[in-house]
Amino acid sequence: MAFMPDPSLVTRFAPSPTGSLHLGNARTALFNFLLARHAGGEFILRIEDTDAERSSDAYLAALIEDLRWLGLAWQAGPDIGGHAAPYRQSERTGLYADFQERLLVTGAAYPCYCTPAELELSRRTMLAAGKPPRYVGTCRDLTAAQRRDREAHGRASTLRFRVKPGAEVAFDDIVHGAQRFATDDIGDFIVRRADGSAAFFFCNAVDDALMGVTHVLRGADHLANTPRQILVLTALGLPAPTYGHVSLIVGDDGAPLSKRHGATSLAELRERGYLAVAVRNHLFRLGHAPAVQGLLDFDAMAAAFDLRHLGRSPARFDLVQLDVWQKEAVHGLSGAAFAQWAAEALPAGLAPAERESFIAAVRPNVVFPADVRAWAEVVYGDPPALPDGGEAVVREAGSAFFRAAAAAAAASDNDLAAITAAARAASGRKGPALYKPLRLALTGLDHGPELASLLRAMPRAKARERLIRYAH
Repeated sequence: MAFMPDPSLVTRFAPSPTGSLHLGNARTALFNFLLARHAGGEFILRIEDTDAERSSDAYLAALIEDLRWLGLAWQAGPDIGGHAAPYRQSERTGLYADFQERLLVTGAAYPCYCTPAELELSRRTMLAAGKPPRYVGTCRDLTAAQRRDREAHGRASTLRFRVKPGAEVAFDDIVHGAQRFATDDIGDFIVRRADGSAAFFFCNAVDDALMGVTHVLRGADHLANTPRQILVLTALGLPAPTYGHVSLIVGDDGAPLSKRHGATSLAELRERGYLAVAVRNHLFRLGHAPAVQGLLDFDAMAAAFDLRHLGRSPARFDLVQLDVWQKEAVHGLSGAAFAQWAAEALPAGLAPAERESFIAAVRPNVVFPADVRAWAEVVYGDPPALPDGGEAVVREAGSAFFRAAAAAAAASDNDLAAITAAARAASGRKGPALYKPLRLALTGLDHGPELASLLRAMPRAKARERLIRYAH
């Protein structure tokens, strides 16, 4: 399905504030945002917090912070209001009650007094008979007297939607194409729980209609919910949005994404120092195959987002590929942006010139703030230990080599050309035989940033201290 600019297009992201924002939901939010941005339409943030026991304001605040860090901007939501406010479902209970009463009055729904134990027994019986478990209609045709009797005995009731038997619910899914569900396989479902709260099927659908949502992109695990929601909206005379159920995200082994695959939430990626642009570019390509390559900014990403490129197969989250995007994003930062990103990893008390010199030296070898911290230890910390085999390389260079190098470092203000010239003259060494012992003695590593740049950042006394210890 191609789509053209359409200011009337409205998408939404409707998370529950019951935990950290995981990557699957973050991608759902991104896709809905990009669809609206591409069309010039509206993107709504709605909070589905009817689960009072698990929802919290702390989770909501963290969720909003995560979404804003990712770079998403909504035109209506719980923090900014909008034409269909409120945008927290916990504040819309009176509205749901009105629509539930309408279903009850028209006979589209009925009270159900079955206990959880009775429902579980019925479910097991149907499974044992090889039938799909669905409500068998025990309370579907109770008389008014039978209902009064159950209420007199203290039976709490839910409200069930009355599904017409022998019918079919059909709709076109953006990703999966034509869909058909037999109502006999659905069964009567709950729209109001025994505690009076609205069920997901119900409030989610009603809110989409009342908020003017025209397109819903969500995970493929919600595909089976869609026929129920269409039935509710039809019974209430409300419009249904166009649905698209995107592929689920799995780990590189094909299993559902979990802790063993690495970070699974935006908060974890943020804590590790990933840049939002890197995360966006990776999520953008999970279950979506754009026609453009390279690291994209928001404008290019929105222009390239195409519903026809949404895939049905599970999307594999690849931490290695995310790191590729991270490296490209870090190397694309301006000097000021890099310094801000790496600020907490930089040593305290550095003068501006020292900080600039250090950043210039290590930046080509940095992907995460932890890398900055590691190189700061190399440049400003205690004399480094040598790796396996390093001691032999250094000792083979000889004491005269390092006496000359240490003297040149002190006299030249750590100029690599002067240091290598002095060491060459003292030992006759050249090429790797000249540079490798120097790098090992100075950094404890046989690889890393350009040695001349590291020396410019390193305090003069430290460079001499590290060289002179091998001069005896």
